[in-house]
Amino acid sequence: ELAAAYRAAHEDYIRRRDEIEELTGFPSAGGMPDRVKCLHVLVAHSLAAGPGVNPLGDEALAMLPEWWRKGSCVALAGEECGR
Repeated sequence: ELAAAYRAAHEDYIRRRDEIEELTGFPSAGGMPDRVKCLHVLVAHSLAAGPGVNPLGDEALAMLPEWWRKGSCVALAGEECGR
C-alpha cells in the first residue's frame, strides 16, 4: 500500500514538474519511486502538493519542528532561521 502511494506521489511530482517545464525523460526526485533518498525534496513536494499526496514526505514533514510558524526567514531579519 505504501509502495503504491509512493509511486502515485512520483507520478504527481512528474506531472507538476512537467506542467512548469517540459522535462520528459528526466528522473523524478528524492529517490522516487524506488527508494527514499532526499528527504528535503520529499518534504518540499508535500508542502507544494498538500497532505495526502506524498506519504513519506508527509511523514518527514510531521517530524520537523514547526520553524515556519515564526514567519519567513526574510521577516526575521537578524535571527537565524528556525530559532
